[in-house]
Amino acid sequence: MSAKTVKFIITRQDTPETSPYEEEFELAYRPNMNVISALMEIRRNPVNAKGEATTPITWEMNCLEEVCGACSMVINGKPRQSCTALVDKLEQPIRLAPMKTFPVIRDLQIDRSRMFNALKRVKAWIPIDGTYDLGPGPRMPETKRQWAYELSKCMTCGVCLEACPNVNSKSDFIGPAPLSQVRLFNAHPTGAMNKAERLNALMEDGGLASCGNSQNCVQSCPKGIPLTTSIAALNRDTTFQAFKNFFGSDSV
Repeated sequence: MSAKTVKFIITRQDTPETSPYEEEFELAYRPNMNVISALMEIRRNPVNAKGEATTPITWEMNCLEEVCGACSMVINGKPRQSCTALVDKLEQPIRLAPMKTFPVIRDLQIDRSRMFNALKRVKAWIPIDGTYDLGPGPRMPETKRQWAYELSKCMTCGVCLEACPNVNSKSDFIGPAPLSQVRLFNAHPTGAMNKAERLNALMEDGGLASCGNSQNCVQSCPKGIPLTTSIAALNRDTTFQAFKNFFGSDSV
């Protein structure tokens, strides 16, 4: 009886300028394999299914426990984390491809600068002068802290941007993840100081108005973050901010 094997069909690309192509690999099956362990096996012995020596597969990874978001790729047509994609639960042949929303650097490695630049655009951080001790910060009400914690689980994996039909090469839409981060940092007692600045950024081209409400993002998010709830809340917040801007007053 022949040994059990696992077959992979991997979309490869040698440089950002060259055309993608598919290469097939076949590995000996081991219990509890995930996609990352399979890629590591191919890297140790880069020989394709035809028995030809080839170059090792290039991909990104870091934590290997679905926290860093670096190992995002399209697995059997679905964007997800490869560290938690178990071979036993995947239909074979297992097809791996880079996320198409982002430029490909090589093979499965992508450039997620689009998402990180969007986070800079909406000031997705708490600007605090760390040159001296500010003392204890203001406390957040428990009810607000609970839903804010859910938003803080975002690991900038980019899966929601890949799943969103409005994020593509012909659109400047910043995507679901940066939108949700605006709600998170505006909820922070100190972050609220820059609330108007973040909301005004969302009212610019490529902001909130570019969302088509397909809800693919909330279905694909590996952390189950309520992205569409944040988008709905931001629609209300930006409406109030637009009135404030029109009347030139913070009392509206």
